[in-house]
Amino acid sequence: MSSSTTSASGLYQQHHELLRIYGYYRVVIALILLGIFNSEFGLGTAGNSAPAIYIKTVSAYCMLNVGWLFYLRHNHFRTSVSQVGLILGCDIVTFLILIAASGGLNSGLGYLLLINCSVGSMLLVRRLSAFFAAVASIAIIGQQVYGLLSGTSNTQDIVSAGSLGILIFVTVSALQYLSGRISAATQRADQQSRQAAHLQRLAQQIVERMRTGVLVLDPANKTELVNRSAQQLLGDKLHSGESGASELGQLVREWRRDPTRNSPLLPADNGGELRLKLSNLPRERGDSTLLFVEDSRKLTEAAQKLKLASLGHLTGSIAHEIRNPLGAISHAAQLLSESPNLGAEDRHLVDIICRHSVRVNQIVENVMQLSRRQPAEPRLQDLAIWAEQFVVDFRAGAPGDTIIELDLPSGEIQAHFDSHQLGQIATNLCNNALHYSKLSSGRRWVGIEVYRHPKTDCPVLDISDLGAGIPAEHLEQIFEPFFTTGQGGSGLGLYIARELAGANQINLYHCRDRSERSCFRAEFAPPENLAQ
Repeated sequence: MSSSTTSASGLYQQHHELLRIYGYYRVVIALILLGIFNSEFGLGTAGNSAPAIYIKTVSAYCMLNVGWLFYLRHNHFRTSVSQVGLILGCDIVTFLILIAASGGLNSGLGYLLLINCSVGSMLLVRRLSAFFAAVASIAIIGQQVYGLLSGTSNTQDIVSAGSLGILIFVTVSALQYLSGRISAATQRADQQSRQAAHLQRLAQQIVERMRTGVLVLDPANKTELVNRSAQQLLGDKLHSGESGASELGQLVREWRRDPTRNSPLLPADNGGELRLKLSNLPRERGDSTLLFVEDSRKLTEAAQKLKLASLGHLTGSIAHEIRNPLGAISHAAQLLSESPNLGAEDRHLVDIICRHSVRVNQIVENVMQLSRRQPAEPRLQDLAIWAEQFVVDFRAGAPGDTIIELDLPSGEIQAHFDSHQLGQIATNLCNNALHYSKLSSGRRWVGIEVYRHPKTDCPVLDISDLGAGIPAEHLEQIFEPFFTTGQGGSGLGLYIARELAGANQINLYHCRDRSERSCFRAEFAPPENLAQ
């Protein structure tokens, strides 16, 4: 019983507009019945059998309706099942008294019961509305039977009462059916609306967390939607593109004139290129443009990883096979160097064999390290605290004349990374920095700075040196395996560093630091934007 009452109460919250109309209707009909009694129009019809009972009943009914209307207004036209049932019962009793006081069904007041029962069929549950319809029909028929027995009515009144009862039942049943269909349709529409709202929120979350930048521009190149990745990739180009005068706005206009052209490229702030994929979004007032923004360097890295996957297995196998004969060559050269019968020229040749054996062995070790590298296990930690501890560890194994300048922020900078693998990256880059600083300035110097990127708000680790930097013609090759500009390098150090950085979702590239020194920059993904 309580569950049906609760569901019905929820139903009234949906039909408060009908309750409002019904409340005003009851006041109006009571005033009309009172006016008819006092006018010539209802003379001999309204209250002709019992005028005193009629006027008292209508007056009380009018006051009741006015009071109930004020109550409904105070409660914003929301009420309970029991209150609606009580009011409907009062209406039925009132109209039965008025019918009796007006000489029976010939007064026409019986049809007012039809309206009350019809409203009840839409406001009450099926059983309650059928109950009140049955009560009204039985009461009308019983009233006419009593009049027939007392001699105040005839058999025609019985037929009229039966016809009115049937009409009430038919009307109530039809309205119940229609109300049920409307209620079911309303519930389906409400469910679909909630589902659509849920899907919209879900789509917004997906778009916001996508690593690919998503941007929607209206016909005037003003931003309608942009996710965090697009803001980070485009930076200042995003705001200047709204005017249409920037390179981004020019590319969008050119694509609109010729949608069949290839995906355009846009220079990125970090020295790479952004690949734009554009699509048309038809709208009534001009078509919008959907842009997918991707860092072409990351796409190139992904393609390179696929190409180097098989090469990695091959080089790993070759390196494993080389180690044994290489060890034998190195051991034989060392034994030969100990011979007292070697001349100066032969000792020079043995020294060449030993030095190049060490170099080849280092290459083999690097390849083996790359092939058996463990998966990254990044976790959220303070990059500044890690950098401070790294400097302590690195200084312990560095030459005595090493100079390390550490610049840390005042607050914490949270980032996701594997401490061990980031240590390998930083050690490799710091060793390179010491080497090239020594060649350029005569000092073993390295600068380490931790901060947030002013445009993308990403955590950043800069490792700087005093060297001349990477020549422009070599910038695209420095991270390729076995590429080196030195005489004794293996060409795998920066490649391994880039591989480890990629496993930790770190963007590693060469640039100039904030003091215009040569710098390798590790740009971390924001913790809230990491792929789940």
